[in-house]
Amino acid sequence: MDFLEIAHARQSCRSYDETRPVEQEKLEAVLSAARLAPSACNGQPYHFTVCRGQAAKAVAAGVAGMGMNKFIAQAPVMIVVSEEAYVKSAALGAKLKKIDYRSIDIGIAAAYLTAEATAQGLGSCILGWLDDAKVRGACGLDQPVRLVIALGYPKPGDPLRPKKRKELRELVTYQE
Repeated sequence: MDFLEIAHARQSCRSYDETRPVEQEKLEAVLSAARLAPSACNGQPYHFTVCRGQAAKAVAAGVAGMGMNKFIAQAPVMIVVSEEAYVKSAALGAKLKKIDYRSIDIGIAAAYLTAEATAQGLGSCILGWLDDAKVRGACGLDQPVRLVIALGYPKPGDPLRPKKRKELRELVTYQE
């Protein structure tokens, strides 16, 4: 798959095959892709906690609520993305420029991870609706949780949904 094929195929999976575990080599491939993502000053201000089994169920309870994310309990793997400290140069830049580089870096790493998941034939869903205290407690984390990424094989027959996106002309302005 080339990148545009991955971009067209990747979607937020809402229906996971609970009978099919994610192979360790595929899990390592998606984590390796995230590790290679660019970050401010190459600081990688994040940590990935991989949860399976009961740990995944505990995290799922921390991202479901008020009717949201009911499907998530089906996912066999939850990757909890927590915030880490900046490296000194990125911390200085963030303070001087008043830009939250950590959030940007976490978003880029999540994009790399989910793109590789698609290339590996896995479904993924990036979840920002979460109870930080519950997810931290489930994982024994001290740092804030920023995202949870569900990972697993889509259920057989799970259709690729049409992408509802703005037209390129609405998103792009050329200047010379």
